[in-house]
Amino acid sequence: MLAQRFPSFPSLRALPAFIVMALLLPLLAGCGYNTIPTAEENAKAAWSEVQNQYQRRADLIPNLVATVKGYAAHEKDTLQAVVEARAKATQVTISPETLSNPEAFKKFQDAQSGLTSALSRLLAVVENYPDLKANQNFLALQAQLEGTENRIAVARRDYIQAVRDYNLTLRTFPSVIWATLWFRNNQPFQNFSAPEDKLTVPKVDFGTQQGG
Repeated sequence: MLAQRFPSFPSLRALPAFIVMALLLPLLAGCGYNTIPTAEENAKAAWSEVQNQYQRRADLIPNLVATVKGYAAHEKDTLQAVVEARAKATQVTISPETLSNPEAFKKFQDAQSGLTSALSRLLAVVENYPDLKANQNFLALQAQLEGTENRIAVARRDYIQAVRDYNLTLRTFPSVIWATLWFRNNQPFQNFSAPEDKLTVPKVDFGTQQGG
């Protein structure tokens, strides 16, 4: 009769299941059911920020190379190495959906490390050109690059922690219960393998801070 008077009201036959679900959903939330998807989304968001900051660095490099070339055109090999490393780094990307792929993640990390190394060699070469170190455009690029390297370090640190949190939810109690019952397709995310001291890129200093 209730179903006839109120078509949207659950039928008497379905009423027990409706009541069970109404009682079960709050219990699931209270017992940590949302822990895994929440940690997963936090890790994905942290990864997006990592990629944003690496892209920010890549965007600065063309102007940096052009400025250096204006004063040190004969440093052709060093400049070309930076250009090639940037091209490779920008071609290797990882979507949040593939963060569990170890081969893809290593490829991304290697590409970014290659760019860091090439950029460091270029900055070492710059020390031989006092006029370049005093160029206003170069000084502006210096400040932007320093800020970007700091942002990369922070983004990587936050991603490392977010992945640790997420991976722990997949193998620790009580969230491991939900991982076994409901999130069986969830795999641990890959993390940066370099030690913490290797994550800090050499400080971009062209001698200007000491009047050089």
